[in-house]
Amino acid sequence: MHSELWIEEKFQDFLSLKIKVEKVLFSGKSDFQTVDVVETRGHGKMLLNDGLIMVTERDEFAYHDMIAHVPLFVHPNPKNVLIIGGGDGGTAREVLRHSGVEKCTMVEIDAMVVKACREHIPQTSCEFDNPRLNLLIADGVKFVKETNEKFDVVIIDSTDPIGPAAPLFGPEFYQDVFNCMADDGVVVSQGESSWYAMDIQQSLLHVLNSVFPQCFLYNFSNLTYPGGLWSFTFASKKYHPLQDFNRSRVHNSGLEFDYYNCAVHKAAFSLPNFARKGLEGLIANG
Repeated sequence: MHSELWIEEKFQDFLSLKIKVEKVLFSGKSDFQTVDVVETRGHGKMLLNDGLIMVTERDEFAYHDMIAHVPLFVHPNPKNVLIIGGGDGGTAREVLRHSGVEKCTMVEIDAMVVKACREHIPQTSCEFDNPRLNLLIADGVKFVKETNEKFDVVIIDSTDPIGPAAPLFGPEFYQDVFNCMADDGVVVSQGESSWYAMDIQQSLLHVLNSVFPQCFLYNFSNLTYPGGLWSFTFASKKYHPLQDFNRSRVHNSGLEFDYYNCAVHKAAFSLPNFARKGLEGLIANG
């Protein structure tokens, strides 16, 4: 007998996504948010924070491929990587596939997210015990302000700019990120939707442009984020995401991907006209 339980994510005040749930695997409330892991009919296991879909087993590779491999194949020799957020573990999993990465520090504020994913979504959390991963349960905003380390690549794997993630979209945070980056460092951030949150994209890109010499936006497609078309921001002290992209490094890595490839890397920075117009003057590729 199938469950009659459905989960409905409401987005703004005019849109929702409804998915059939077979079983609730975990449900809790941390100091920061509600955390749920459910088994769904068509998308496998799913993580929700405050009722918003973060990860599903069926399409998580699209997000994690594009947030990790784009910066790691642009930077010529990334050895020290910092992830802010990313409690499901998928970004760390992809970063650690790069043999040249000597250390990956992951700073996640919510221990409950890590615990729930470790127990119920091994597909993304499978590298939490990797000796090259330094997993810290701490405030990423505080970490980048106080660290003395220098990172080659910084990945901001955050939720929407509400609740504990709100400071991750502000100017003070990105100045601290800039300060803890190597002289040729690259930072990539979860960049919202051009369809539904261009105001947030504009705000984030204003902040990045005030700190970094060049800023870009790139897109990927997925099943479960509102609108399907979603974005990341790319900012760098030195490197251009296309001009400094060496395709041979992808081939020579021997890695196989479910979403990412050289053609997708290049095409992701080719924005549709409505996004180019809306973000005019804010992106170097506009």
